[in-house]
Amino acid sequence: MSVRINIETRPGLGDLPAEALFRRWAEAALPGREAEFSLCIVDEAEARRFNRLWRQKDYATNVLSFPVGEPLPQAPALLGDLVICAPVVAREAAEQGKPSLAHWAHILIHGILHLRGHDHALAGTLSRMEREEIRILRRLGYANPYSARAARPRP
Repeated sequence: MSVRINIETRPGLGDLPAEALFRRWAEAALPGREAEFSLCIVDEAEARRFNRLWRQKDYATNVLSFPVGEPLPQAPALLGDLVICAPVVAREAAEQGKPSLAHWAHILIHGILHLRGHDHALAGTLSRMEREEIRILRRLGYANPYSARAARPRP
């Protein structure tokens, strides 16, 4: 099985993880699955526009997920699209005292879980989603992303 990622980045975003890392993290979140998704890495202005348009929230957030929903006959492995805001991810990692790559891995995995149908906004699903994130990250050698901070990230 394989995971295909179509990655698009904007200029001027600084150091980003290598494509091989994105693939490794995605494969950990999609074990044994044939899957494809698009990943667009953007600046704060673009992330804010997406968040305002699709969620009616006027701020740049770390990741937005746009799942396909029902499998498409012409592209059965297609999961959807992710938009990650590089400056927000970098700022969060610094504020939370986390290694940058560990936070990138967490945010990508969080987004992929949304593409797979997880929704932490529904009653009783937040802890299930967090447990899945922790399990995947532990398998990759990263620490529990929730243990080092008391406050939850903005939804």
